[in-house]
Amino acid sequence: MKETSIELVILNQYYVPDVASTGHLLYELATESASRNVAVKVVTSFPSYGPPESWQPCPGREIQEGVRVHRLRTTRFSKDRIFGRLMNSLTFLIPLFFRQLLAGSKNRVFLYTTNPPFLGIIGALVSLLRPHRYVVLLHDSYPHLAVWSGKIQPNGLIERIWHMGNRLIYLRASQTIVLCVRAKELVCKKYGVDPSCVHVVHNWADPKALVPLNKADSNFAKKHGFDQVFTLLYSGNLGLYYEFESLLQAADRLRSDPSIHFVFIGAGGKRQWLANEIKSRNLTNTTLFPYQPFEALNDSLNACDASLVTISKGIEGISFPSKVYSSLAVGKPVIAISEDGSELKEMVEGSGSGIWIPLGDVDALVKAIQRLQVDAKLRETMGKAARVTMENHYTIRTATDEYLRIIRLASGEAN
Repeated sequence: MKETSIELVILNQYYVPDVASTGHLLYELATESASRNVAVKVVTSFPSYGPPESWQPCPGREIQEGVRVHRLRTTRFSKDRIFGRLMNSLTFLIPLFFRQLLAGSKNRVFLYTTNPPFLGIIGALVSLLRPHRYVVLLHDSYPHLAVWSGKIQPNGLIERIWHMGNRLIYLRASQTIVLCVRAKELVCKKYGVDPSCVHVVHNWADPKALVPLNKADSNFAKKHGFDQVFTLLYSGNLGLYYEFESLLQAADRLRSDPSIHFVFIGAGGKRQWLANEIKSRNLTNTTLFPYQPFEALNDSLNACDASLVTISKGIEGISFPSKVYSSLAVGKPVIAISEDGSELKEMVEGSGSGIWIPLGDVDALVKAIQRLQVDAKLRETMGKAARVTMENHYTIRTATDEYLRIIRLASGEAN
């Protein structure tokens, strides 16, 4: 039996087999929705997110686990430079705009993400010209992040124009989905959106694909010798919005203890900086790896004794570290580093799944690491709490229930 007669069309620049986390999340949303007999289509680009060696070949059109996937050809310049990122975005957006303008909208709801950040403007412009029901999914809030990172001037012309575009996007949208309460507050206050049209739906992990394993059973851990030491793992986006200095300082202070090792897996704007810092500080207790194949994700996530999750100062509400859900899924204690009062702190401390550390408090971080190293019972208790928290609150089934409810609201079926 169909949950809705509406076709869901998901638009995002990245999708599997690309390594971008948003692409994998949307893949899980699409396939879970399709398994419920919902018609789902994804419009995306060919893999381009990670380093070229991670770009797997794939067809322009295919049906993947019941989901119709259409990939557009774009430039694939390095996203670590503004010009490359801009060109990649424009060569995705321009043909997509004309495609959307000509595409039929009857019995369809379009889900626009923020990859690239101004993707939703297509939905807003098309809706001015013809009926076009769409929902915005806000992952990262721009231009706030661009201002925070110094890419554009605060209160400058670019920021003001960008906010004008955002206001049009959100006010024309049927509904908006955000990842945390602070993001909802930002959208409603900044753009004057009715709070009843903005829904908090947390990201998730797949409890079937990601399961707890003993570190000794992880092939990744055994291959690199991490089964012989107390291992702390950061796995995910090594981007500008995550705090790594405290982790490096903790590694420096613990360098004399050969039983502790720090592991970073991923790519992003800070990866080269991180590699340079590890080398210049001679951190022999710290190893940096590229993204691992998607099919090996569960194995690599289990190659540790505790997971590391961070978010930088000033990012609360404009981004959220979704890597925390995969950490919860594999049942590892979470060491979370953020500002006081953050939702990340509330999640980790409230569930008993880990230890929260204030930003910049290296002393507290070192003590937390040493505490977890010597207390196996505490690790076990926090790990079990982590898995239970994910199963009760952050599964793909729970999230899909909410997404489809919101899609029905946007379509008018709920009325």
